[in-house]
Amino acid sequence: MRAILNRCRRLLWRTLFYRMVFGERGSRGEDLPHTRVAPSTCIDGESGLRLADHVFIGQFNFIDATAGLDIEEGVQITNFVSIVTHSSHRSIRLLGRAYVEHTGPPPGYLKAPIRIGAYSFVGPHSLIESGANIGKGCVICAYSQVRGEVPDFAIMQGQPAVQIGDVRHRDAELLGRYPWMAAHYEAWAGELPDKHQ
Repeated sequence: MRAILNRCRRLLWRTLFYRMVFGERGSRGEDLPHTRVAPSTCIDGESGLRLADHVFIGQFNFIDATAGLDIEEGVQITNFVSIVTHSSHRSIRLLGRAYVEHTGPPPGYLKAPIRIGAYSFVGPHSLIESGANIGKGCVICAYSQVRGEVPDFAIMQGQPAVQIGDVRHRDAELLGRYPWMAAHYEAWAGELPDKHQ
């Protein structure tokens, strides 16, 4: 009961005051001192969320982690993003009023975990659908609808999103201008971008 009261107090505080602060606690109780989650973001199924450090989650997002959601280090989720690990819209459409009384798994019901790879960026008003596996270093452009596999370093755009580029082209240019950053980039990316990709 005390845990529920404390959670309600935290939610009330977050709802009333939209001030974002550093420092969250992971699902296993570990400190995430560089992670920020906006108070207006709604997280459903919080126990299914695996959150790394150095993550930024902006204002007014809906995050459904009921089927499992892995947000890796350095991910940036902007504002008005929906991440859904389950969807019943097809089942409800097929079963109509019988959906409520149906026993067993409903036909057409989607439920699958989502992974967002390290140092990826999710633009505003995007939708990440159940089963999406977004690689590291990706850019999901604003208003994109992501489903399925997204390769590392992909730039994705559209509904449904398709790959329109590779972030390593621009990364190579920037590292050419700021070579001292190469060690930092290589630490998470595992490699430096090829200038001729």
